[in-house]
Amino acid sequence: MADIENRDKYIHRDLSWLAFNSRVLEEALEPENPLLEQARFLAICASNLDEFLMVRYAGIRSLQDARHNHKDAYGYYPQDIFRQLRTEVDGFIRRLYGVFEGKIKPGLVAERIYLRRCSELNGEQQKFVKRFFDGTLYPVVTPMAIDQGHPFPVLISRTMAFAVHLERKGEPRLALVPVPANLPRLVKLPSQADTHEFILLDEILREHLSIFFRGFELSACALFRIIRDGDLAVDEEFSPNLLKSIEEEVKKRPQARVVHLCVEEGCSPGLLEVLTDALNFPLEEVAFLRGEFDLTFLFTLAGVVPRPELIYPALMPAKLAYDNIFNRIREGDFLLHMPYQSFQPTVDLLKTAAIDPDVLAVKMTLYRASEDSEIVAALKEAARRKKQVTVLVEIKARFDEERNIVWARQLEEAGCHVIYGIPGVKIHSKICLVVRREEGRTRRYVHLSTGNYNEKTARVYTDLGYFTANDDFARDISDLFNVITGYSRPARWKRVISSPNDLREYFFELIDREIAFQKEHRNGFIIAKMNSLEDTRIVDKLYEASKAGVRIHLIVRGICILVAGVPGLSDTITVKSVVGRFLEHSRIFLFNNNSDHRIFLSSADWMSRNFDRRIELLFEILQPELKEHLRTILEMTWKDNQKARLLLPQRTYSFLKAHEDRHSVQGFFLGYYA
Repeated sequence: MADIENRDKYIHRDLSWLAFNSRVLEEALEPENPLLEQARFLAICASNLDEFLMVRYAGIRSLQDARHNHKDAYGYYPQDIFRQLRTEVDGFIRRLYGVFEGKIKPGLVAERIYLRRCSELNGEQQKFVKRFFDGTLYPVVTPMAIDQGHPFPVLISRTMAFAVHLERKGEPRLALVPVPANLPRLVKLPSQADTHEFILLDEILREHLSIFFRGFELSACALFRIIRDGDLAVDEEFSPNLLKSIEEEVKKRPQARVVHLCVEEGCSPGLLEVLTDALNFPLEEVAFLRGEFDLTFLFTLAGVVPRPELIYPALMPAKLAYDNIFNRIREGDFLLHMPYQSFQPTVDLLKTAAIDPDVLAVKMTLYRASEDSEIVAALKEAARRKKQVTVLVEIKARFDEERNIVWARQLEEAGCHVIYGIPGVKIHSKICLVVRREEGRTRRYVHLSTGNYNEKTARVYTDLGYFTANDDFARDISDLFNVITGYSRPARWKRVISSPNDLREYFFELIDREIAFQKEHRNGFIIAKMNSLEDTRIVDKLYEASKAGVRIHLIVRGICILVAGVPGLSDTITVKSVVGRFLEHSRIFLFNNNSDHRIFLSSADWMSRNFDRRIELLFEILQPELKEHLRTILEMTWKDNQKARLLLPQRTYSFLKAHEDRHSVQGFFLGYYA
């Protein structure tokens, strides 16, 4: 009975994630978004789905195949939810390609942007394609025969390839021709000045397949694409060297199980049977596609079509004025609100620390850094200048493992002390500590953030960075680094709360206080902004608060397992999701506290992994002007009626699109809307 009640109390996290990706897909249909941005949203949907298939879908499939016979926290057996996810994924793929074929492609054609087939090329374009094939594609492509001496090759996840059926003197042969991933997939064709024409790499390859098999007759071919299980299985507790263990697991990814197979419509039954047998994939689960595979190629379209009116207006982040970043921090604590404000002060903190002769030490965590990272370069420079540099590089950051291993090696070679993470937990908190000698004393400068130290994502994610030289913060962060790098037990924190020990219980205490204030003063109120709400225990606590009458406003961009607005369960809880130009990534929590607001920032969402299996930080903002700015963010986000969706008791989302009295939180901070 309890499990049946769980299905009533919670939305399954994976169904909720698919609903989020559907909200992203809505943005590809939104007429107010410029055309090339609509195309970009379609690419985001496709990329999101790939990661979902590699991790969540693959994990549930493994449970089903292992005959796992226990219900999950949401009341589902693996086979039940897997069956439902298969149906939802198949339906989503149909909608995704329906938007591409029915909306995006015709829109591109209307703007004289064409995606050509080889049969549509004019004479000049045919010559260009032939030269491109001969000079670029042919030398790179490696056809692979499949027979007793050539077993079916190992294809990495997200590989596209042609399966080719050949004949010679009546004897059948099979071969594969992978589409090279190290060449741009979108190839620009010669065209008139006011026209932009492209062809996909796989279309060029299809036209020239027979050249790879001289002396054979090509009787059939079909394009296919695979997705493999992308999760890593590392026994961290018994791993003597975590870095080597992660490296070994990453090497195994190309041979992981295929969890999704897309095949071109019209593939011959014989070719399909060979493919599914070789990949050990169920024939009945094959997804058949017609048209262009892997819509992530749309990411590059905006960069190669010089039509400013078809993309968002350029963003010019506001710059903070200062002569020296340390002087600015000493003047008083301040916040940066990205991407509306420049990320440069964060970079300057590290670059200045690297060359300042009075800086003694730099300590920071790196979860996801950008390519050509100025921050990583500054850390290496600081080490070369003989400063004590300690960097925790989280090598378990999913899909960034290889890049982070490279960063870790480079930082070590430069002289940094590198920590590769802690067995059993991920270091997800975003913290930086700079120790500086000033006038006979040591001063510590602290930076805490809701987002990663990544210059690229700082331009497209809304995040908040906090700068302070407060001694209590400095002591807490110093203690935290001692916990991470050594065997120290944390002292009692003065300004931060950390998981996995205290964070959930601290939120429980804050919610309990609102329940008490509601009973005494009838003013219990919570507004919380996060990426995901997935922890059943905190959802139950919110239900408890709702039953007591506490008003609860939740702004949850992605996964939300809570069922809002259900009589007797969540009457006073309202949930909204905002999906727009920027990815809403900041985590802000406001508790009314009997009309004396307490406002917190955090690196953590309300997810079980953040509470139990990660080191995260929550910290309170006390300065009145900073609290007011954060309250404005929450209020404007809640008022949004341009990009917000409301979660209904029926577990579906309703688009709150208003045409009068318009409010957009992102437009507000960009200066477009009031």
